[in-house]
Amino acid sequence: MAEFKSRLKSDLTTAMKARDDVRTRTLRMVLTAISNEEVAGTSARELSDDDVVKVIAREAKKRKEAATAFDQGDRPEKAAAERAEGEVLAGYLPAQLGDDELAAFVTEAIAETGAAGAGDMGKVMKVVNPKIAGRAEGGRVAAEVRRQLA
Repeated sequence: MAEFKSRLKSDLTTAMKARDDVRTRTLRMVLTAISNEEVAGTSARELSDDDVVKVIAREAKKRKEAATAFDQGDRPEKAAAERAEGEVLAGYLPAQLGDDELAAFVTEAIAETGAAGAGDMGKVMKVVNPKIAGRAEGGRVAAEVRRQLA
């Protein structure tokens, strides 16, 4: 079993004993998402720690989008619940890159690929995405690549 997944299970047990409803609900949800990912496709497989982080990042993004939707729908109590779950998930994600760090990664990738214009954005994204895996949202990365190639 992946080390990250066993840590999540251990934290779930601790949260249940502490009667921490938000943490318990969130960890159950993410462990279910991980299990679903493991059995998706033609054959079952064990997720690596990197794959588990990707699942957690995807779930955190869902929480963020749901909170925004609930805010727009004038449901502040539901939005607050989604944000609380997002905060629990954020504790399991790697630290996010700052704007300067992201710009440095993109500059390095542009130099590495020899990209000259907006048409080379795909080449740059292929190089930079593995380097920043999980430490910056794709939209932020794409915006920075677009800005530097313009």
